[in-house]
Amino acid sequence: MTLTPHTNGTCAPSAEGVLPGRVLIVEDDAILAVTIEMTLRDAGIVDIEMCSTTEMALVALRENRPDAIVLDVHLADRDDGWTIAELVRSLGPNSPRIVFSTGAPRDIPPEIADLGCVLEKPYDPQTLVDVLREPKRRGIISRLRSALT
Repeated sequence: MTLTPHTNGTCAPSAEGVLPGRVLIVEDDAILAVTIEMTLRDAGIVDIEMCSTTEMALVALRENRPDAIVLDVHLADRDDGWTIAELVRSLGPNSPRIVFSTGAPRDIPPEIADLGCVLEKPYDPQTLVDVLREPKRRGIISRLRSALT
């Protein structure tokens, strides 16, 4: 298991904080998707939607905006799951938090990886729960205001 930290430390696991209420799992490996789902349910998250394709994920984002997305970046139907991350970024400051789940973290363009936390497969599913407990990363404008005051 590897956590890929970014400049603001959003990937440092923590047992503190509140879990998101609604999570979208975008994963085409059925066994891993169910493992993630069971782990999140055991942690207390009850509103979980699973998608195995990019198209299903895009529909889910349009219909039921989640608080967080666990995103496999190499789906069987498309090999660029970061397309979904770019869409999420366009949703504005209240966009869902993103946790990238990948066996090849170096394949994610750096500007996309900076949109969330990157967990390298295989990882302990409890690490995902710990990462989801972290406070959501604030936008650049909020961080700049805080630094100036």
